[in-house]
Amino acid sequence: MINVSASQLRRAADLKDKIEPLQKELSRLLGSTDGAAAPRKRRKMSAAGRRKIAAAARARWAKQRGASAPKAAAKPKRKVSAAVRKRLAQLAKARWAKAKAAGKKRL
Repeated sequence: MINVSASQLRRAADLKDKIEPLQKELSRLLGSTDGAAAPRKRRKMSAAGRRKIAAAARARWAKQRGASAPKAAAKPKRKVSAAVRKRLAQLAKARWAKAKAAGKKRL
């Protein structure tokens, strides 16, 4: 910093004290906040929305390439019956009992 005397520093501080209220009043009149805009919140998109956008983009690329849009072959979800689920749970418990008996903490 350049050499500044004490009186010059005092005068600069006085000027700053006069400028700050004027800047606040000016920003209040013009409707802006302290010179910085408030941060914008990011919007969250659902998984379904992302899927729709991705499908539309794939269709646009397919159209551009001259191919037909790919058809989504949705396979039905396979369901496990209660009896099978119970049998799988028994098998898992047996595996864990055997592992714990051998002193293991993981399979």
